[in-house]
Amino acid sequence: MKTMPQRFNPSAPAGRNPNGPGTAPAASLRLGRLKAAIWENSADQRVFYNVRFSRTYMDEEKKFHDADSFGRDDLLLLAKLADQAHTFICERQSAQKAEE
Repeated sequence: MKTMPQRFNPSAPAGRNPNGPGTAPAASLRLGRLKAAIWENSADQRVFYNVRFSRTYMDEEKKFHDADSFGRDDLLLLAKLADQAHTFICERQSAQKAEE
């Protein structure tokens, strides 16, 4: 099955930041059942980014959940997702520097 990366969609629900209630990530990327939430933070007038990876699965009651562990077959997709997250962050930082 071929999956296409999803780029940031400001109107899509993106979850919650565990470090700040009620805030959405700067971007949410997805490849198959793997997700990356990219969080933008600032301290001392400096912007930095963190990424949280998760894997979606369905339980016996047909309810979806997220896990933070990955199996062997997830690892190559996880690497591709990490590469996409890295590219997003680099592009965002370049755009921010151009605005200054």
